[in-house]
This record gives sequence, structure tokens and C-alpha cells, in this order.
Amino acid sequence: MTSPLATLSPEQQRVQATVQALWHPDTARDPYPAYEAVRALDPAGVVSPAGWGAAFATSHALNSAVLRSPAARSGAIISQVPADTASIRLLQPMMLFHNGPSHARLRGLVQAAFTPRVVAEQRDLIRTQVNALLDELPTDQEVDLVAGLAAPLPARVIMHMLGLRGEDEAKFIRWTQSVADLLAGETSSPELMARLEADAQEMRAYFRTLADDLRAHPQPGLLSALASAEDGGERLSSDELLANAVLLLAAGHETTSNLIPGALLDLHRQPEAWAALVARPDHPNVPDELLRVVSPVQLDGRTLADTVTLPTGGGRTVTLHAGTHVQTMLAAANRDPEVFPHPDRIDWERPNSARHLAFAAGPHYCLGAPLARLEIAEVFRALATRFPHLRLTDPTPPFKANLVLRGPKELRVRLG
Repeated sequence: MTSPLATLSPEQQRVQATVQALWHPDTARDPYPAYEAVRALDPAGVVSPAGWGAAFATSHALNSAVLRSPAARSGAIISQVPADTASIRLLQPMMLFHNGPSHARLRGLVQAAFTPRVVAEQRDLIRTQVNALLDELPTDQEVDLVAGLAAPLPARVIMHMLGLRGEDEAKFIRWTQSVADLLAGETSSPELMARLEADAQEMRAYFRTLADDLRAHPQPGLLSALASAEDGGERLSSDELLANAVLLLAAGHETTSNLIPGALLDLHRQPEAWAALVARPDHPNVPDELLRVVSPVQLDGRTLADTVTLPTGGGRTVTLHAGTHVQTMLAAANRDPEVFPHPDRIDWERPNSARHLAFAAGPHYCLGAPLARLEIAEVFRALATRFPHLRLTDPTPPFKANLVLRGPKELRVRLG
């Protein structure tokens, strides 16, 4: 039997091998050389391996254009999978996997409860929680800042906003990891799938009971607001309320909990940036520059419903055909040297940091972006103010086996 590779030219084989290296088990530790290798395959900013029906977008211009294109469909693959497992039934009603009127309806109902005013009101809560967590950490010995700060903080904030009980914190953190694995398509082992399925069933049972209770007896919090939100007489169904509450919980936790240790790793490698932060811990550009450099969501994807011609930067364009799945390489776009000079460098004075695509763009732009920015600002203001001599004791920590939602499993530091 002839190998499929035997029908490819040497150049096509090189392209495939370079793209496939993105999913090497070691890539999550430092994916940027792999992204640059893909970028180098085509200066136009798009790579289409032969026979894949997919395109890999590396330029900022193309990623931005795809995310904003009316032809782009989010979650097309998930929406077509039969809902024969608890995990798929949990994912399918999430607004992340809907488009057009269906997405607009779900997002509108959620957005009605997740307003800028509600987010702004969380500043005192976030500041209190940050300082409370830091107060508990010893300054005379090594500590794991993931377990001590990065994991519990966003969980406590989003749980408080949703109106969930604090005693369930450990359970919610475990659930968010399972949802992160599901969103990243992690289905690599029967053991993992069994865990994901069990957690999905547990989530469905917990939130379904809670949703019924909240509709009968409204309580303070975002979850109760979601349960009662209406748009033209329409409400979220039980499955929609469940799925989108879980999405807010997972998205509100996983991205920020990964960004905090990821940013400290980059700041360790760039001590001049840490010194500048210590000198001005309330610099307004801190959240966006860290989001640009760290990119807690490294990759996303869109499937094209129509053939489109899109800009790729530098006056170039590319035509992508209907049915093409575009891998939007957000982390590569956020380090595109055509848009961000010296892209690997943390520069608090960078004038266009906010052009990053860490929150995506277009119809699916992250609803929680203001909350994430607020949490990042408060965390790094507190760290730089309280612990100016903070240092990493292990600059090569283990990473989660999840390239999409990338982050260290732990980060060992000394605060004093």
C-alpha cells in the first residue's frame, strides 16, 4: 500500500511536517519557534498543507479579517457532532458554537446580565481577594503561585459574580480544567474521556438543579440574572443556561489563571520590564501588553461558509474557498513583526498593544474581556507593589498538555 506522503512533493512534505510540529508534546512549553517556522513557510501569512482542506493564518491582518468575516463560522465541527455523550451535550448549546441569529440571541441574553456596570463593580472584590490570597503566602520560603494565587483568584471572582457557593471552589476549578480540555479537543486517551464525561454529567446535574431553584427563588448574582433574562419574550432554555453558565465559569477562570504565571515567566526573562513595572505598577498598558505577549488562548478556528478574499498584510490578499477550516493562530498574530516591532519584547509604552487578538475579534469577541483586564491590572499592581524582589526559583516549570489554553501547571517563586 502506498503511503499518502509518497504522493507529496518534498516541499509539500516539509510544509506538512512543519505544521504537524505544532502538536508535538513539547511544543506547549515554548510554542513560539514552531509558530515562527510556520510563518516562515509563506510571507503572505497563510499556509495550506496539501490535502488538508485547512489554512493556518499567521499574520495579524489575516487572523483579524477571518475573525470578523461574515463567512466565518465558529464551532462548525462541534455543532455537527451527534449529542450522544454528556460532554457534547454540554458543549453544543454554548454561544461559542453558534453563529448568525442563534448566536446573536444567546449572546444578547447573556450580555444583558454581564454588563460593563456589573464588571466595574467587581474592582473592590478583586482587590480584596488578591490581597487576601497574597497575605496567606509565606515570604520566607518557596511557594507555588499557581496554587496560591493564579488558580483560586479568577475562580473566586467569577463564582461570586455568578452567585455560586464558595465551598464548591475546588470542584469548580476541577470542572474548568475539564471544560478547557474539551474546548481544546483533548480526546487522547480513554482515561481522559472518562474523566471528562464524568465531570460533564456532574456539571449538568449541579447546574440544572440550581437553574430550577433560581427561577423559582431568584438570588443575587449573574446566574440568577441569566435565568431571568428575556429578549422579546425569549429566555435561555435549561440546557442553554447550563452550557453558558459553564462557559462563563471556564472562560472566566482558565484564561486568567494561565496568563498570570505565563506573564511572570516572560517578566523573569525580561528583568528590565519587571523593573519598569515595579517603578510604575499602575501603568494602564499592563493588561494589554501582557495579553499580547502571553496569549492565554493560543489558537482558535473558523470554518468558511463562502469563498472569500481577505487581506494578509502589506497590501497582500489571499482567496480562501468555502469549506476551508482556518486555524486562527492568535499567538502568532500577537507577535506579528509587521504590526508589533520587536514582538517578543514586553514594552509598557507600546502604542498599539490593544490591537492584540487575545480576546479574538468580531461577533465572538470575548464577553469577559473587561473583567480579565481588571483582574490582570489588580494582580500585577499588587505583585509589583508588595513584592518588588519576587523571583522565580524554577524558570522551566511543567506545562499543561493543552496548546490551545496554554499555561504552566505550577510556578515556584520566592516573594521576599
